Amino acid sequence: MAIRPVFISNLSKKGYVDTVDVEFKWFSGFSKVQKQKSIESLHNSFLNTYNNEKILEISSKSSDPLGISLSAFNLMLNLDSDNTHSVESVFQSSKVFENGGPYCDLLNKSSKEAKTDPRLKTSGKLLYFQHKDIKWPLEPKTLFYDWLYLNALSNNLTLISDVIKYTAFTDIEFNPQKSINCQARSVALFISLYKLNLLDFALTSKENFINTL
Repeated sequence: MAIRPVFISNLSKKGYVDTVDVEFKWFSGFSKVQKQKSIESLHNSFLNTYNNEKILEISSKSSDPLGISLSAFNLMLNLDSDNTHSVESVFQSSKVFENGGPYCDLLNKSSKEAKTDPRLKTSGKLLYFQHKDIKWPLEPKTLFYDWLYLNALSNNLTLISDVIKYTAFTDIEFNPQKSINCQARSVALFISLYKLNLLDFALTSKENFINTL
């Protein structure tokens, strides 16, 4: 058995996202088939209690093409008219450490290469993020990651029209004991802000984003 979070869009709660920890049967192994068995088990356990929600896995292991497209490895962010990079690559390239960074060359690497670049583990303590000459603090913990993800998704009308049909989201690869940022949580936040007509205002500036959340 295992426990993983499900992130639910909540239009009335401060923060706009509910987190529910769900216990389910875990299928060991690294193959996509095994991951999808675990996803199905997680979703079924969740729906046994929250049967009014519509749930979607957000990762490259999703059985739904929509969930795969919404993975931070695949979702693209337009930095300007000539440059488009994955959310993951932009996020990793924005890290500033005690002994290095930001490593802007990571923008031109694949999402996997950017995430696993050894400098991210050997440059000392993470201090802040720097994106387009703007510094982003480490607190609130998911602030900068959410900012990047929501900006990327807000520019993809096709994905928006499909994902707003869902209310709850998972990422089978996310373990809150080991990681902080989660693409499934970012999608839940996007849904809430979109439905409340707060998204455009929130994304106009760093300050407005912080104030909205």
